[in-house]
Amino acid sequence: MSDSVAVILVVVAVVLVVAVVALMLMRTKGNERRAHQAAELRDEAAAKAVDVEQARGQAEIAEARAAEARQHLAQVEAQQEDTLREADRLDPSVKHTSSDYRPTGTPRSDPR
Repeated sequence: MSDSVAVILVVVAVVLVVAVVALMLMRTKGNERRAHQAAELRDEAAAKAVDVEQARGQAEIAEARAAEARQHLAQVEAQQEDTLREADRLDPSVKHTSSDYRPTGTPRSDPR
């Protein structure tokens, strides 16, 4: 093999080694950058933990209030039905003792 071919092969080998090293360095920097971004996002998520807990507490309070409101609605509707049944019992034109009897008046609204 001639000296010039040997020199060319050495130069190509050196260029390849430099290219591989450069590629490895770039990959390492990219991994470090992504790891840093991930750490920042985790910190951001951790900072939002307080907001999440506050929102969860507010949701639980709202659910409790809604349950109380549904219970109150059921009580008011029952009172209304009792009043209608009493009126029907007193009204001689209403057959309140029949098997298919339903109180007269405003029907219950069931939003569920």
